[in-house]
Amino acid sequence: MRFITLTAAAAALAMAFAAPASAQPNDKAIVSIYHCAPGQQGDFLKWLDQQDRISAAAGIAKGQLYAHTDGDSWDYVVIYPANTPAQDDAFDAAGKKMGINTKRGGLELRKYLASHTDTFVRGPMTAAEYLAFVGEK
Repeated sequence: MRFITLTAAAAALAMAFAAPASAQPNDKAIVSIYHCAPGQQGDFLKWLDQQDRISAAAGIAKGQLYAHTDGDSWDYVVIYPANTPAQDDAFDAAGKKMGINTKRGGLELRKYLASHTDTFVRGPMTAAEYLAFVGEK
């Protein structure tokens, strides 16, 4: 089961970004896998949409959502670009302008979830680019 979850996340990550001819191997992203609490999928998606609106107001890229259709037990996978501290500050400021306390985001999020994982990754890139990055090619 864990292998299927990891495979699904890796496949989602591979498709998340159109890889340019020379990908930057130091680009970081966060792969988040969400298992919603029973009956909370709609409210979770509304919360996630609110986060996207705050990101847009802050000039930050939104995450890319993948909805489960068949297979493992997760409901949604979202792949986010990893933010810089300045982007985090801009997100907080945009939320404040919208009347949203972004510092409570983790507490609010957990109302809708049974569990979730966040994994930092590098990419997108090809296998050859990663081998070069780690000095194997």
